[in-house]
Amino acid sequence: MSKHYWLLFVLLAGLSWGVYVPSIAFGGRTLKNSYASFLCVGIAYFLIAIVVPMIIFWARGQFPTWNATGATFATLAGVAGAVGALCVIFATFEFHGDRKLVGPLIFGLAPIINTVVSIYWHPLADKPLRFYAEPVSWQFWTGIVLAGAGAFLVLYSKEASESSTAKPAPAKVAFQEPAQQAPVR
Repeated sequence: MSKHYWLLFVLLAGLSWGVYVPSIAFGGRTLKNSYASFLCVGIAYFLIAIVVPMIIFWARGQFPTWNATGATFATLAGVAGAVGALCVIFATFEFHGDRKLVGPLIFGLAPIINTVVSIYWHPLADKPLRFYAEPVSWQFWTGIVLAGAGAFLVLYSKEASESSTAKPAPAKVAFQEPAQQAPVR
């Protein structure tokens, strides 16, 4: 069973990223300031991405072997995540993107970009910018496009159905006392 623990973390990452856009959008609306919502994301990153690894390093007694290449690309990954989060704020609040499109486009486009980058970029420790194309079949590309289109369509149709249905008024239920029965003799 322990060899399948990675699946749990895949599911948790999908869950985390899946709730990201709706959560940051609701936080921004509730705080009445989208940048306050982004600041809260930064605080969460600090707590989770700095404090947790430091505790793990200390508890295991193992510290990383720092080098410029690894630190640069790992930091660029953090920049990509932060820029992505900021772009969600810009798309949603600053430029009033259609709520039905923002999340679906992001999560429809991301798996395609991830796959294309992974197919062409094959870094080595001494050659971080090593690129070449792996041979892939047309079925693979079709699957990637369909997966992105599927994610988009699922999210878009969910948003479209939510915005097209009016919220029904709560049902009024009249409470009636049960009729008093005459005591049985």
